[in-house]
Amino acid sequence: MMNRLHSEILICLLPALCLLLSCSNEPSVGFSAPVDLIEAGAEGKTVEFSLSSGDSWVAKTQDPWITVSPANGNGSTVCTVSIDSALTFSPREGLVRFEQTGTGERRDIRVTQKGFEYAIDPLRQEISLQSYAPFGERTFEVDVMTNLPFRVEIPEQDASWLSCGMTELQLDRGARPRKVTLRFEWDLNYNQTSRASSVRFIPLEEGKEPVRNDGLVIRQEAAEAIEPGVKGDSLALLAIRRSLGCLSDYEVSEKMEHWEGVTVWKSGPDKGRVRSASFMLFSTDEGIPFQVKYLTACEELTFFSNANTFLKSLDPGPHICTLTRLRRLDISAYGLVSLPEEFTALKNLEYLNLSGNNFSAVPAILTPENFPNLHSLVLNANQRQVIYDLSNTVKKDLGGLMDESLQDADGNRTFPKRLLRWDALDTLILSVNYLQGSLPSLEDDPDFPKWTRAEVDACDTLPQRLAGLPKVLPHTTLLTINLNRLTGALPDWLLYHPCLDLWMPESLIFPQEGKDEKGSSCGFTNVPASLDYYYEEYVNKKFNPNNQGDKQ
Repeated sequence: MMNRLHSEILICLLPALCLLLSCSNEPSVGFSAPVDLIEAGAEGKTVEFSLSSGDSWVAKTQDPWITVSPANGNGSTVCTVSIDSALTFSPREGLVRFEQTGTGERRDIRVTQKGFEYAIDPLRQEISLQSYAPFGERTFEVDVMTNLPFRVEIPEQDASWLSCGMTELQLDRGARPRKVTLRFEWDLNYNQTSRASSVRFIPLEEGKEPVRNDGLVIRQEAAEAIEPGVKGDSLALLAIRRSLGCLSDYEVSEKMEHWEGVTVWKSGPDKGRVRSASFMLFSTDEGIPFQVKYLTACEELTFFSNANTFLKSLDPGPHICTLTRLRRLDISAYGLVSLPEEFTALKNLEYLNLSGNNFSAVPAILTPENFPNLHSLVLNANQRQVIYDLSNTVKKDLGGLMDESLQDADGNRTFPKRLLRWDALDTLILSVNYLQGSLPSLEDDPDFPKWTRAEVDACDTLPQRLAGLPKVLPHTTLLTINLNRLTGALPDWLLYHPCLDLWMPESLIFPQEGKDEKGSSCGFTNVPASLDYYYEEYVNKKFNPNNQGDKQ
C-alpha cells in the first residue's frame, strides 16, 4: 500500500520536476552596452546608445558633471549620457556604471573630457564701415568669447578715429569662456582714400597665450569725392546740411544760386561758386562738418541755432579753418566752448559772431595780432542759463564769460583789460554774460595809451577834458556791456568817451542785473541821470535828438 502511494506521488511530481530542470538549463538574457569609452571636448557632449538587459537595472555615477537619463529601467532601453562643459583648463575623467538589480552584473563606461584652452575668440573678425553716418549711429558691437582677462589695443595711428569700450567681463565659471561685448565708436573718414585698422586683444596675465586670438580688422570706405568747383560746392552744401541735421532741405530742382541762404559769385574766376551760405535750425553734437573745407571760394558763412545749445560743449573743429578767404563768420547758438588753434588761420576775418554759445572765457587766440582785420566781435548771451544770484548756486560751468574777469587775492574781479586794448574794433558786443567786478580806470597803467593834447587839438569835436584819459577802444562806435554782473564806479574813459552817446548807454552800458559771486547787488555806483554833463564837454558835437533836451 505504501509503495503504491509513493509511486503515485512520484508520478505527480515528475512534470514539475522536469519543468524545473528545463528552466535551470535555459541560458540567461545578456546585459551589454555598445560603448565602453566616451571622449568629450571641453564644451561638453551628449551620447545616445541602446542598453541591452533582460532584467531591471540602475545607472550610477559619482561625477556631478555627468548625467544619465533614464537613471533606471527594466529591460533594453535607449540611454543618454550628457557631459557638462568643463570648468578648468586641465582634463578630467569619470565613470558611468550600469548594474542589474537581480544579478548584480555591471557594465562600466569610462568618460574622459579635455580641459579648455586659453582663448580670446571674437565672433566677428572683420567689420566694414561707411565713410559717413549720423552722429548717433557711428557705433558697432562685437561679442568676444573668452576665458582670459584682456585689453583692446587700437593702433596709435587709428586712435583719432576709432575707440572702444567694454562691458564688465565676468569669469564666474572657471575656465569656461564667457561672452563680453565690445562697443566701438568711429569717426567720419574725411579723406578720399579708404583705411583699415587691425585691432589686437592683449591678455592681461603673462604666460597665458590664447590658442585662438584672431583679432579684429576694421575697414572704412573712402569719403565721397568732391572736387572744387560749382558741382563740388553743391555737393558740399548738401553734405553739410545732411550732417548738421537741418530741419529743411534745399530745393534741389532749382539752381544752386536759388537755394535758401545761398549766394554765388556773379562774375570773375569763381563765377557760379558759393560766395555765402547760411545753415539754420539744426541738431548736431559735433563741430562744423568736414565738407565745409570744399567751399574754398566762400566769403561768408552762418551757422545758427543748434538744438539744446545750452547743453552742448563743442568746438567748431579744424575744417572751417582752411577757408582763408572768409571775411564774415557767424557761429552763434551752436554750443561752442572753445576754438581750435587752427582758427588763427582766418586772418581775413572782418566780422566774427560767437553769440549764444557757452564760452566761460573769451578764447585766448582772439587777439589783434591773430586777427588784424577784425573790426566786429560779437560775444553776447553766452550764458548756459540765467542765474540771478551767483553767490547762491552750486552749479558749475555756467558759461557767460564767467572765468574771464581777473580775480585778485581777495576774490575781487575786474573787467578784462585785453579786450579794451583792441584798437581796431568798431563793434564789441558783450551783453548778457556773467562778467563781474569793476571796469578798470587805467589811469595809472603806464602801458595803456592816453589821449594826447595834440590829438584833442587836431579834432574840433574832442573836448580838452579828454586829454590825458586812457585811450580805450578809440574807434569803437558800438560797445555793449549791459546785463552782466558788473559793479563799482564808471571810469572817466567811459563817461567821456567820444562815442558814448552812440553806444546808447542808458540801455546798453549802464543797466546790470542780479548779484555777483560775493553776493553784492550789481550795478554801477555813479550812473549819470542824463548826458547833459557829456554835452557840456562835447560842445561842438552833433547832438543826438533823444539826448539834446532844450539845447539848440
